Amino acid sequence: MFRSGPRSRHFASRIMRLQFLVVGVLIVLVTAGTLYSSYDRVFSRAEDTSLTIARSVAVLPEVIDEVTRYAAMEELDEKKLANGKLQQLANAILEQKQAYFVVITEDRGLRLSHPNPAEIGQMVSTDPVALDGIEAVSREHGTLGESVRAKVPIRGASGQVIGEVSVGVTTQSLTGALLESFSWIALFALLAAGLATVAGRVTVRRLKRQTLGLEPTEIAQLVRDQQAVLYGVTEGVMGIGSDGRITVRNKAARLLLGLPHRTELEDVVGRHFESAGLDRRLVKAIKERDRAPVRLEANGHSLIARVNEVNRDGLDLGQVVLLHDVTTIEALGTKLDAVQDMADALRAQRHEFANRMHAVLGLIDLGKIEQAEAYLREVMETGPKIAQVPGLEAIQDAYLSAFISAKAVRAHEQGIELRVSSQSMLFGQIASAHDAQDATAVLGNLLDNAFTAALRGHGKPWVEIDLLSEAATLHIAVADSGPGITTTEDIFARDVSTGSHLGNEHGRGVGLPLIKRLAQARSGDVWIADPGTGTEGAVFAARLPAVLVEPATPENNENEGAQP
Repeated sequence: MFRSGPRSRHFASRIMRLQFLVVGVLIVLVTAGTLYSSYDRVFSRAEDTSLTIARSVAVLPEVIDEVTRYAAMEELDEKKLANGKLQQLANAILEQKQAYFVVITEDRGLRLSHPNPAEIGQMVSTDPVALDGIEAVSREHGTLGESVRAKVPIRGASGQVIGEVSVGVTTQSLTGALLESFSWIALFALLAAGLATVAGRVTVRRLKRQTLGLEPTEIAQLVRDQQAVLYGVTEGVMGIGSDGRITVRNKAARLLLGLPHRTELEDVVGRHFESAGLDRRLVKAIKERDRAPVRLEANGHSLIARVNEVNRDGLDLGQVVLLHDVTTIEALGTKLDAVQDMADALRAQRHEFANRMHAVLGLIDLGKIEQAEAYLREVMETGPKIAQVPGLEAIQDAYLSAFISAKAVRAHEQGIELRVSSQSMLFGQIASAHDAQDATAVLGNLLDNAFTAALRGHGKPWVEIDLLSEAATLHIAVADSGPGITTTEDIFARDVSTGSHLGNEHGRGVGLPLIKRLAQARSGDVWIADPGTGTEGAVFAARLPAVLVEPATPENNENEGAQP
């Protein structure tokens, strides 16, 4: 029995660690990707903002006029510029907090405005690329530190470049935006980790419930054990899940029940047991969870089926059907019945012989020699008195003659007259002991059924045997004085127990189906020659090929004599 305590916790911890590892890696990757995207998006937005402001300033008429005027001067007056229109305009933009600085220069790169008035009139600290007539956006380090800045040329009335506008956003403000984004990302990462923890626990519990608390190695070993058990036993095994579907069946079950191969579309695995074409008795036992043995006749086999429930820790796992093939056992039982009948007959004749010898001994002791001789002569002429069978002299085979005599003992005990038909003509001999077993098994079952039927009839009960030989084929007919066969069902059918039908005196259990299969195995048959009526009993017939040795004929003797 597998233990589900520490091992299951170890399995659960491994699943949790794997879950946390996967979720952790995903969180790191998503966080990194989100930060990179946020970083790029923040700087792109800053670049777009600075470029838009720079363009707007560069096209203002007052800016163009002032820059044109200062571009024409040889020297700049820093004091006037510190309080001039351009400085006031730049300060107004900065007050709106849309940019960190706004710097306007003339065509030589000298500052006309700056957040720090001391820098006005000085040369710009970064390359004034806009003086070449191009717009540029870059991340540079100037007197105000790291910033994202946009440089746009200022063009005069004739279109020539007379200066530039540089608008920037410092990285400190950008870092603040990134930190704000990161705080939200961290919050979502923590929420994801918490959700992963809950999902991991739910997943582990679900796995434990579905695997019945078993470790993966234990499950793999169970599969190997299942294959070894299913295909290593000769008995049929079929598993049925709690939902009623057939989950597994071994080769023995397929052969015993005549089921389709697993490669065929009609394979029963995966089907509900009620739609898998199983015997109706087996279906009933499975449905009712009946643990009593069920006798079946399927695919030429006599089977005993047992249905067992499977539970683990109070959980219903379904049912297991075990199939035992008892065909050989029943055939041997039938043959042993014939041997037992012969033994009983011999025992009765032994008692009769002993009684007669006691009578002879008594006559001799009394000195009545003549009476003893007459008594012995009568015994020799008439044979045993117990269970004499009229017409038995027509049966030349020793096996059948002894068997009929044995059956006559049982018939005599039950008050039944057993006779051999005057029309019987059996000239051949039984070929072998094995053939004798088959012939007596068929004849014995028919006689047993006839005895039962005769006792239920009216008047003095009788049973008549008719034996005919045709070359090596033995023909058997058994008639009785019973009420006949009153059932409409096929008493040879594999799923019909003839003894269970009221009013039908023929058949006990699976006797008739068994001897029919026995005869068919020899290319013969057993059938109902006449079902009988209320006043006349039934007649059963059988044909058993190749059980007799063909008697020698004059033509055969001549041919044998002609051979050198």
